[in-house]
Amino acid sequence: MKKKMTNKDKTFWAIIIPVLILFFAFNTLPMIKGFIYSFTNYKGYGTYEYVGFRNYIDLFTDARVGKSYLFTFKYAIVGTILVNFLSLVLALGLNSKIRFKSALRGIYFVPNILGGLVIGYIFSFIFTYILPGIGTSLHIGWLQNSILASEKNAWIGVLVVGVWQAVAMNTIIYISGLQTVPQEVYEASMLDGASKWKEFFSVTLPLVIPFVTINLVLSTKNLLMVFDQIMSLTKGGPAQSTESISYLIYKNGMDGGQFGFQSANAVLFFVVIVAISVFQMTVLNKKEEQL
Repeated sequence: MKKKMTNKDKTFWAIIIPVLILFFAFNTLPMIKGFIYSFTNYKGYGTYEYVGFRNYIDLFTDARVGKSYLFTFKYAIVGTILVNFLSLVLALGLNSKIRFKSALRGIYFVPNILGGLVIGYIFSFIFTYILPGIGTSLHIGWLQNSILASEKNAWIGVLVVGVWQAVAMNTIIYISGLQTVPQEVYEASMLDGASKWKEFFSVTLPLVIPFVTINLVLSTKNLLMVFDQIMSLTKGGPAQSTESISYLIYKNGMDGGQFGFQSANAVLFFVVIVAISVFQMTVLNKKEEQL
């Protein structure tokens, strides 16, 4: 006998179906079309022809693509280390017995609420006008010019903004992890005469390793996909020294007549991110089992 649909079931499907339609229309369908275009010479307009795997082959010989991958990996590696180190230090401080703990947690989370472009434009003003003005007033030579104008050091300015914004979410996750550690464990380590450093490495860190895994994977993925900071701070310059993969895909795909070629780049980048995430999860999960 066929079961009659209840009002609860009708409500469930009434909510789920529009969400699935929107997800397919704005996520799955563009992904499928992008994958198809990656095998064409489509410029973003007009007609196109299928070129097979030529776009994928050309990716490995294109100097600009190679340079963008090197910059993105350098940015993500350094950023991931800094974000997780600073987040863990802040989490330890905010989880200790200090005054106004709740208010401070809210303040530290503010950067994550603000949009990446908004933050980027604010820091662009700081790097371009405020810091050079301070450097000129105090006669500090290295501070008198904007760091964003330096081909060698512009990536540091982008990194500062990216790390400052990323620390917020990671800190909250680490705080959640630290709150799962039983207080009795700390009391036992104190009775054993363990120092703060030994307590951290022997008690705290092994118990929050699952949260370290989450933060490492999320921060690496987000930093690899850096776009907003590049768009608002440097636009890939000077001399393409801060051109990330995401920005290159957007810039040359939309404005440079390389829609098909950059679609292939996007597919390759997706595979790279998935591979790195799987590798991190595999290695860190083994580390959790050992501990």
